[in-house]
Amino acid sequence: MPDSANPPIVILTGAGISKESGLDTFRDADGIWAKVRLEDVATPEGYARDPETVHAFYNARRKPLVDQSVAPNAAHVALARLEEAWPGEVLIVTQNIDDLHERGGSRNLIHMHGEMLKVRCDFCHAVMPWAEDATVKTKCPECGVTGQVRPHVVWFGEMPLEMDRIEAALGRCGLFLSIGTSGNVYPAAGFVQQVRYLGRAHTVELNLEPSEGATAFAETRYGPATDLVPAFVEQVLTRGW
Repeated sequence: MPDSANPPIVILTGAGISKESGLDTFRDADGIWAKVRLEDVATPEGYARDPETVHAFYNARRKPLVDQSVAPNAAHVALARLEEAWPGEVLIVTQNIDDLHERGGSRNLIHMHGEMLKVRCDFCHAVMPWAEDATVKTKCPECGVTGQVRPHVVWFGEMPLEMDRIEAALGRCGLFLSIGTSGNVYPAAGFVQQVRYLGRAHTVELNLEPSEGATAFAETRYGPATDLVPAFVEQVLTRGW
């Protein structure tokens, strides 16, 4: 059973928490989907039509993570501090495919949309760390089959990862915190409603501007993640919520 004095915390993060590290968001006016069509690079159908273009898109996104030209920011570091200092469980559920939470120090983490620094094989289903470019000629290190390696990323129309574990965590948390999300990508956009239905947790949105689901939260705060998140973590650790 959860510790009633130190209840579990679930934190949902989106592209907004990594924006201040220099990574593009998806839905801003100058974001990724303003530059490429998601149907071309983020769907199974797009991959089937033109796998080379899809590989090139993800190769380019992988590069700044491999060479570490982007770094965790104060928001990532603050969440790692919360995980280390809070007596109860702290789980980060991120929609991001970068590794900035890990590099910031977080350990209890679910990448519900996959990870840019991994690939998987559609033939043998192995998931492998990956720091190189991938192409249609890439051979799977596990099974040796060529042309079946794809980015370990959840595309539109595919099921997010570890949903059973996420649902269980939402069901027992005492604080649900959403950081840097647009509020229009499901199932993540529905998490706050699930938590509210159970009536056990305080719900807080920290965002640059109101998300599409902002009215569902009991509390909202707006501004840069590097300001809001460290301040909120300090509050939680000193006097709760």
